[in-house]
Amino acid sequence: MTDPRPRTVLVIGGGASGNAVTVLLRRVGIAVDLIEAKPDWNVLGSGITLQGNALRVLRELGVWDKVQESGYAFDSVGLATPDGHVFHVQQDIRTGGEDLPATIGMQRPRLQEILCEAVRESGAHVRLGTTADELVQDDTGVTARFSDGTEGHYDLVVAADGLNSLTRAMIGISEKPEPTGMAIWRIAAPRPASVERTDLAFGGTCYIAGYCPTSENTIYAYLVEANRDRASIDPATYADEMRRLAVSYGGAWPEIAASITDPAKVNYTWFDRLLVEGSWHRGRVVLVGDAAHACPPTLAQGAAMSLEDASVLAELLSAQESWDSLDSLDDLLTRYHERRIDRVRMVVEASVQLGQWQLDGIRDADVPGLIGRTMSALKETP
Repeated sequence: MTDPRPRTVLVIGGGASGNAVTVLLRRVGIAVDLIEAKPDWNVLGSGITLQGNALRVLRELGVWDKVQESGYAFDSVGLATPDGHVFHVQQDIRTGGEDLPATIGMQRPRLQEILCEAVRESGAHVRLGTTADELVQDDTGVTARFSDGTEGHYDLVVAADGLNSLTRAMIGISEKPEPTGMAIWRIAAPRPASVERTDLAFGGTCYIAGYCPTSENTIYAYLVEANRDRASIDPATYADEMRRLAVSYGGAWPEIAASITDPAKVNYTWFDRLLVEGSWHRGRVVLVGDAAHACPPTLAQGAAMSLEDASVLAELLSAQESWDSLDSLDDLLTRYHERRIDRVRMVVEASVQLGQWQLDGIRDADVPGLIGRTMSALKETP
């Protein structure tokens, strides 16, 4: 029997997973309010690597053409010595299918702009600079009390509020992100003419020195080292520090390093891991994306896993016409967790393992084998 009233969803967080689930739910006529804590809708960042399984979801969202136009597609990765000599070029697995590139690099702000445009066009009600301070559940749904003094009543709340999700803690899920021991320096920079794919150098002053083309004119470059106390590094020295770390790398790196002049454009972040092992929901509140799981970017799968969450959850919610019964909704959200947990665990564990081998100095680790097995598994639709 068709539900006599429109189903209503509150999405908390306007990042990749929150934006994606909003668009997909609006497509089937579900009323969605999206709130985002940051007044600028978080249109920030340097670059992002999107592999085929992420592109598959972006195509489902209807934004593939804009992504393809804005990004830089490539199908291989180079392995280099610190002096810049590329000694091996590996063809990447097309995890999204043969009709999509293996990888697209993009400027992260441009991807966010594309997703925000799709949310606006979907007809969702968006409020920026707003948080949910309290969620009260009863037999009829969830009452959310917002930071601006208003409140709303919803059939379901989707918590897409990221790694340090306040909603996760609010509903009694105790897992928190844990540092892996590594940190990354990142910057958006002009693209040297020689850079046509990701090249990774292992060793030197850092564990990894890499870059990814993000458009015809731009790249993002990154250096991975052991994490340091962030309070001990003056943000005003970020550009100097990144150039200091880059000095031992050859190839395109001297040209990249010369462009690292503005400390405000350099981002320094620790690698974290998170996997909520138990149920990802409590009653009518469910976690997606980094609120439920996060991994270091050693496999470049963080955004892909978040987008896949949105796709699977929206698929299940769209197929069930009525959410009046908490028991039936509980069953649906349990199936969502069951669909996602093994695939996400595989990615989180593999991403952490790749970094741990470097931290431990293990030279003969089966890095190609682990990456190959993981990427082959990701070719399967979630």
